[in-house]
Amino acid sequence: MEFYKLNINGNAIQVADYPGKKGPIIAIHGLTGTHKNMHYYAEKFKGEYRFISVDLRGRGNSDETDIEPSIFKHADDIVGLINELRVENPILLGYSMGAFISAIVASRLKSVQGLILLDGAAKATEHQRAIVQPSLGRISRAFTSKEHYVEEIKKIYTNLGVEWNDVLQDTVEYEVGPVDDHWENKSTEARIVADFNSFYTFSPKEIFSQIECPVLLVYAKGNIGSMPPLFYITDYEETREFAKEIEKVISDCNHYTMVFEKREDIEKAVDVFLHKL
Repeated sequence: MEFYKLNINGNAIQVADYPGKKGPIIAIHGLTGTHKNMHYYAEKFKGEYRFISVDLRGRGNSDETDIEPSIFKHADDIVGLINELRVENPILLGYSMGAFISAIVASRLKSVQGLILLDGAAKATEHQRAIVQPSLGRISRAFTSKEHYVEEIKKIYTNLGVEWNDVLQDTVEYEVGPVDDHWENKSTEARIVADFNSFYTFSPKEIFSQIECPVLLVYAKGNIGSMPPLFYITDYEETREFAKEIEKVISDCNHYTMVFEKREDIEKAVDVFLHKL
């Protein structure tokens, strides 16, 4: 795996680039994530496919976002990345916010070969706000050490029904850094909130009516700890209605175990979809 930065539209984007014979698959993580969120999918598909995973701006080792960020500006970055790498016929794999971004990119680029949506690109409602927004306060908190940060985030993920392991430990350690005499998440809370609010400007009808490639939608129906699923299946009605060619797969995982656990059911569904392309 090559780990490098590219200058995209005047900003540095961190890239994790796994070699492979086919592809490439460009993987885009969720709201507060980094490229490490896509670990299990990279491990599954690298080698057979070139697998390119990124830190979106404002996360990980990439530059900060614009003052007023949005999923549409992140889509600009991904289009720039595709152009910079001279990628032809990319396959887009987007998780949560990454699914929204991937759909926007696919609506702009007719060269996209396939679009894989891991529980995202739905019609956003106040239901998602009630689940997501209360957890974002952790981003601006000060922690005494990296270990303190990890300890607190471990509690959050345990409450979300996610089993802690070494992969998750590595993922969480990557998203935090020292600031003066304390440690903080590398993201800026206000800008993460702005990205989240931009979900509500996403029109599945407008976006999916412009997408020509086949689409795989993987829906996570599992409860998130004591909370219901992040999206209800009805939130995808317009996505499914206006996509020209879409296949739906339902997994019993929840929105977070979808990426923080190895999900063989999802990997199999994605593998079958890829071999149809």
